[in-house]
Amino acid sequence: MPREKESTIKLPSLDDLFSSQEERDDAKLKRIYEIPLTEIDPFPDHPYKVRNDEEMKNLVESIKENGVITPAIVRKKRNGRYEMLSGHRRMRACMLAGIETLRCEVVELSKDEATIFMVESNIHRNTVLPSEKAFAYKMRLEAMNRQGKRTDLTSTPVVSKFRSNEKVGNEVGESREQVRRYIRLTELIPELLELVDEKKIAMRPAVEISYLPKDLQEILADCIDMEQCTPSHAQTIRMRKLLDKGELTADAIEDIMLEEKPNQKERIVLRGERFKELFPPELPPAKREDYVAAAMEYYSRHRVKQKSRDDAR
Repeated sequence: MPREKESTIKLPSLDDLFSSQEERDDAKLKRIYEIPLTEIDPFPDHPYKVRNDEEMKNLVESIKENGVITPAIVRKKRNGRYEMLSGHRRMRACMLAGIETLRCEVVELSKDEATIFMVESNIHRNTVLPSEKAFAYKMRLEAMNRQGKRTDLTSTPVVSKFRSNEKVGNEVGESREQVRRYIRLTELIPELLELVDEKKIAMRPAVEISYLPKDLQEILADCIDMEQCTPSHAQTIRMRKLLDKGELTADAIEDIMLEEKPNQKERIVLRGERFKELFPPELPPAKREDYVAAAMEYYSRHRVKQKSRDDAR
């Protein structure tokens, strides 16, 4: 004899029993509060720079006139403080405007979820520097890795069905290889990474340089500073080949950097301690050419005066 189908009885939850419908509807709404700036911490190792530029000046004026229109997004930490996910610039603008609180939406996210959210909510800014993309992509991929997803942060890609750096690339409009290149930039010393941000070193030579040990990168940075020129892609490839052979030395880097490039203006190279000691210690390398020119002009005038005195005798 067939059994009758058992009916499923759904019991109300404690929230349903002890809260009103209005309270339950409110709980579904975004939780937006005015939070004191002193209770909000920046995201650890936040990869995006907060610059006091013209855009910041305009944001400060806008907030003074209209307040913060779009709430920042924070998550509450175990110690009761808040961690900024999206809104570092708005928070800075409030500080500059003399406003002590910030409108924030409070979300519940794990550390890795917060990292992914932070990267994705900031990556589409109008201006994102290469260094910002580099550390942002790396942080996102490492968070995905901790969540159990496969990643390949810096090594040369191998064909596979699906990879995390390809997923990130699809989301931000970059190729898988370009994501890998950006992440390689995190291996550069700060002085060289700053040159990439300033567009003085292009992406491909920067990636080649990133494979050099830090001590050799420092030698290269000193050479760039001294000679006021940056390496071409071909030059950095040669450096890597010498590195692979164990033959890349300070002298080899200097020899490569002193090579004349196509369309390069004629320049005089002053090397050695003899010349280094002649420059004032506070003189920036970029001003050395002007210093030498001024010294030569002074010496030229001195010779003319000396010749006039000799002729008058």
